[in-house]
Amino acid sequence: MDIGARQTQWAWSKVPEITISFWIIKVAATTLGETGGDTVSMTLGWGYIAGCGLFIVPLAALITAQARAQRFHSALYWATIVAATLFGTCAADFFDRTIGIGYTGGSLTIFACMMVTLALWYWAMGTIAVETIDNRKAETFYWIAITFSQTLGTALGDWTSNVAGFGFAGGAIFFVGLLIVLAVAYAMTNISRVFLFWAAFILTRPLGATFGDLLDKPQHSGGFDISQPVISACLVGFMAVCLLVLPQRAGRHPGAIAVSR
Repeated sequence: MDIGARQTQWAWSKVPEITISFWIIKVAATTLGETGGDTVSMTLGWGYIAGCGLFIVPLAALITAQARAQRFHSALYWATIVAATLFGTCAADFFDRTIGIGYTGGSLTIFACMMVTLALWYWAMGTIAVETIDNRKAETFYWIAITFSQTLGTALGDWTSNVAGFGFAGGAIFFVGLLIVLAVAYAMTNISRVFLFWAAFILTRPLGATFGDLLDKPQHSGGFDISQPVISACLVGFMAVCLLVLPQRAGRHPGAIAVSR
């Protein structure tokens, strides 16, 4: 591969390097998606269908901007993640409550959509590793999978809190425990890094969902009854600080070399 080809490949590296800072911001983004989505659908009274309609517009616009970008932009990437999470919150609630298939039915339906997306991605590209996203087809699969994972996470969080009976605090602790197990597996085993990434990516979403519900739901339901708009504004501020002070750089593709930007 010549230098020009490698530079082109590098230019397509528009997803961040997977570091501790990535996971910190990811949890904050998923919590913001829960409180922000609930602010629109519940506090403002838009409902789930209107909420989905509202959030699908910026999500589509941001994914389009992400696809057209020539390099990694941390603010653009995380804005797209937040938009996917906001949409996912309303979409999961629509499946669970408006359609009436319940938390179990909603979780299973969205899980099936997620698995089909990953299977089609693997069939088309031969891998679902995020380090190999170096063309528009792979990037399209990536954002579809991201959106389904954010929707699935909300449904799983609600299922754990309500059907399994963990409550909001118990659900958050449960998902923290699962993430610790994945971290130990990453450090001490040879389990597929691709599997561990997607498992952690999915599980950070219900962690954010249960933590967000713990903060904003009424006290009689087991929450702290903090204002949803206030929590959302605080999370936006926290994410902004993280993007300023924590390392944010593009992940490298196998064989890619650094070029000046």
